[in-house]
Amino acid sequence: MPELVSADRGIAFSQREISEVAKKLLKAGNGLSVWVLHGEMGAGKTTLVKALVAALGVHETTASPTFSIVNEYRDKDDKPVYHFDFYRIKNESEAFDIGTDEYFDSGNLCLVEWPEKIPSLLPLNYFEIQLEIIDEQTRLIRYRKHA
Repeated sequence: MPELVSADRGIAFSQREISEVAKKLLKAGNGLSVWVLHGEMGAGKTTLVKALVAALGVHETTASPTFSIVNEYRDKDDKPVYHFDFYRIKNESEAFDIGTDEYFDSGNLCLVEWPEKIPSLLPLNYFEIQLEIIDEQTRLIRYRKHA
C-alpha cells in the first residue's frame, strides 16, 4: 500500500490503490472542511473525489459537476458533501453568485476542482491536494494544510 506523505515528497500511486489513498487523505485533512484539488486535465481530480466520497459512505453515483458547478452527496451519517468544478466558469462572480462562500462556511466537506479559478473566494484555512501525471496508470499526489 502506498505511504501518504506531505507535500515535500509526495507519493506515487496507481488506480487500484486510490481507495487506500483516499482513506489516508481523509485522516490527513481531518479538521478542514474545504479541500482544493489541483492538477491538469486528466490528472485524476474527479477520480480522487469519487474515491473520497466512497470512503465517506456515499452510495450515490458521483460525477463531475462541470455543467452544474456543484453536486451534493450524502455521507453515511446523512451529512452533505459538496463537489465543485469551476473549470467552465468565466469569472469569480459566477462562483460567488451560487453562494460558494455559504457552502465553504457551512462546515460541511467541500471538494473543489479548479480552485485557481476562484482564488479570492477560498477561505484562509483549507486542505490542498496536488495531483500530477507520471504515466497513464500512475499519479503523484502531494498535500498540505493551510491553517
